[in-house]
Amino acid sequence: MVVAHNGAVSSEPHPRSTAPPQPTPDDVRLVIVTGMSGGGRRTAAHALEDLGWYVVDNLPPIMVPQLHDTVRAEGMTRLAVVLDVRGRTLFEDLPGVFAELEASGTTPEILFVEATDDVIVSRQESSRRPHPLQGDGRLLDGVRRERELLATLRAAADLVIDTSHMNVHQLTSRVTHAYSGTPDRLRVTVLSFGFKNGLPVDSDMVIDVRFLPNPHWVPELRPQTGLSQPVSEYVLRQPAAGPFLQQLEDLMVRVAEGYLTENKRFATIAIGCTGGKHRSTAMAEEFGRRLRALGMPTRVMHRDVGKE
Repeated sequence: MVVAHNGAVSSEPHPRSTAPPQPTPDDVRLVIVTGMSGGGRRTAAHALEDLGWYVVDNLPPIMVPQLHDTVRAEGMTRLAVVLDVRGRTLFEDLPGVFAELEASGTTPEILFVEATDDVIVSRQESSRRPHPLQGDGRLLDGVRRERELLATLRAAADLVIDTSHMNVHQLTSRVTHAYSGTPDRLRVTVLSFGFKNGLPVDSDMVIDVRFLPNPHWVPELRPQTGLSQPVSEYVLRQPAAGPFLQQLEDLMVRVAEGYLTENKRFATIAIGCTGGKHRSTAMAEEFGRRLRALGMPTRVMHRDVGKE
């Protein structure tokens, strides 16, 4: 029964009285954006917002389930919440919050952004803002306290992004690749790097291709990178290159199945050589091409090209 504007009672349903179907809890994708101060949380959040996610910043963790229910009632399906250590005592509520969400059928994903201590200190000094945990001590003391406080959350993260060697555009691109598609396919980042510059701390697997002949010792190839055709051809035509890539491809097919079964939607595969200029770059490009041919959304990045 519907009461008309003139006060009359009508048995006809009002044309706007049928609410749109609400998504089930499984349809609501919730991402917790967290990590180190100066690591790039805001940039990551803006990237998600540009993708159409509903983003809320600096929300007390205990309010996340209520927000999730509100967003769900409005028919939205993608929610991102930015959490940081400004409410450090409230972080103690997180295990209970996650348990409550999982009991309702939603498993939160964690996106954790970080950088090395020296990079974070440099960024904080450039912004001329004190670290939230600095107190009366040095800025570096605050950074180290924050890293300790977030250690458990980082260990549980679905995706860790080390922004030490990234600018804002590269971080935006990485977040866009990870969260722009449907969550039912493993999204892969293939990252070339040089061992002499350190291991990528955000990698899920590290592949060493230093067993291949090094183009560095070929005078005409030395100034080029693995992105050039001559270097790429030199690396890929080595007898061991093709079989090795095939083994990696077979491995990723098996790993992808297991990751998705365990609700892990992202994988970062780091391929390294000595300097990250020739062999790792060429192999990363070819491996990325092969994964895309298998239907895996794959993005290739080169951490150390141009550093030599």
